Amino acid sequence: MVDSNKLVSVIMGIYNNEETVESAIGSIISQSYKNIELLIIDDKSLDGSLEICRNIQKKYNNIKLYENTENIGLTKSLNKLINYSSGFYIARQDADDISLNKRIEQQVKCLEKFNLDFCSTRARIISSKKLLPKYSHFIPKKLLINLKNPFIHGTLLIRKEVLKMVGGYNEDFYYAQDYRLMKDLIKDNYKYKTIKHPLYEINMENNISSNKKEEQAYYARCVKKNIKPIKTK
Repeated sequence: MVDSNKLVSVIMGIYNNEETVESAIGSIISQSYKNIELLIIDDKSLDGSLEICRNIQKKYNNIKLYENTENIGLTKSLNKLINYSSGFYIARQDADDISLNKRIEQQVKCLEKFNLDFCSTRARIISSKKLLPKYSHFIPKKLLINLKNPFIHGTLLIRKEVLKMVGGYNEDFYYAQDYRLMKDLIKDNYKYKTIKHPLYEINMENNISSNKKEEQAYYARCVKKNIKPIKTK
């Protein structure tokens, strides 16, 4: 076990995730690292996601649930949660994915052992069992970041002060906000490491990148070219 004195704030945005959100929450609540608060924000879901979260929240005192008054998208929702958080570290969790039991413990251990600013892990696709990234985790991120996002967003664990110093998530990016953030972190020479074994499982069937490929690709191109998106939500 690692020194668990430092609070980890896990942030999760939800929007129409009634089929997966209970499992996602459960994977955080059952972490071997116990000094965790889970902050969830509902972005005006049209299904039963919010009610599921309300029922779960009643059972745990370390879950904080927030509700947007209108649909504002994931980027702005995550920034709100960052501001609400109390942790020394911020960890991401998507509402349709699963964190393995020792994910947070191993990431905190990695950051503290190597004196890092942030770290990520590889992930396994639930349906196919394939690993992501497949090969790119061997390639220096400074070379790869201009071609693609070599990080799995849901696996991010970062020091809160570092996240605040880069301004959180860039709200010009309705999509690809994770790519924009990672490129900013790499550009500013923050210290990082990717844990080579998978500590996270991804549900590709409900993945936003699969359902909104064209818009996702547009915002990703803007990141690569370092330009502000014209398209807005």
